[in-house]
Amino acid sequence: MGKRFEECSKLIDKNKLYDVKEALEVIEKMPKAKFDETVELHVKLGVDSKHADQQVRGTTVLPNGTGKTQKVLVFAKGAKAEEAEKAGADFVGAEELIPKIEKENWFDYDVIVATPDMMGVVGRLGKVLGPKGLMPNPKSGTVTMDVTKAINEIKSGKVEYRLDKTNIIHLGFGKVSFGAEKLAENYETIMNAIIKAKPAAAKGQYIKSVAISTTMGPGMYIDQK
Repeated sequence: MGKRFEECSKLIDKNKLYDVKEALEVIEKMPKAKFDETVELHVKLGVDSKHADQQVRGTTVLPNGTGKTQKVLVFAKGAKAEEAEKAGADFVGAEELIPKIEKENWFDYDVIVATPDMMGVVGRLGKVLGPKGLMPNPKSGTVTMDVTKAINEIKSGKVEYRLDKTNIIHLGFGKVSFGAEKLAENYETIMNAIIKAKPAAAKGQYIKSVAISTTMGPGMYIDQK
């Protein structure tokens, strides 16, 4: 796994459940990578993602942002396209973008926002955008007439959480350089959002396990009381 990974692993007690602040302080002490690593959250839930009524998905704005500048593509026309440009969208367009995305494999953006009237156009890109998790969705606030609000939230640190096929939510919630305090604030915000999103159909223990790690580092299990 490499010398640095081994050095990081020595700082972790594998038999211990860490308090989140304590775990983030351990991350601060770890030998640094050559880049500012993302701190990742992995939450295993006691739900079954195969059932529609047990899906867990939503968004929240992290108080300290993600540390990543998100590039936003907006599908809109007329006044809404102008509004998107004024709000700071990185790319704005309509039908003319379809061949660029389909044929040129153009994915130089992180999030797509669309006005509802453009979903017929965007829907034609479902096979391309779906697997990459880029399809706009009303639940994540990316299908909306309020493009200014959507762009502002994304740029200020809005993150989407969603269950994968193994009933785990994986999510980056900041950079190592943020320090333990800011990362802990982001962690509390995202965990509160996931807890509030508990489906009514979920039975038994909802939060099965919580772990955090850096992009290239070992993980620690968190005591989520």
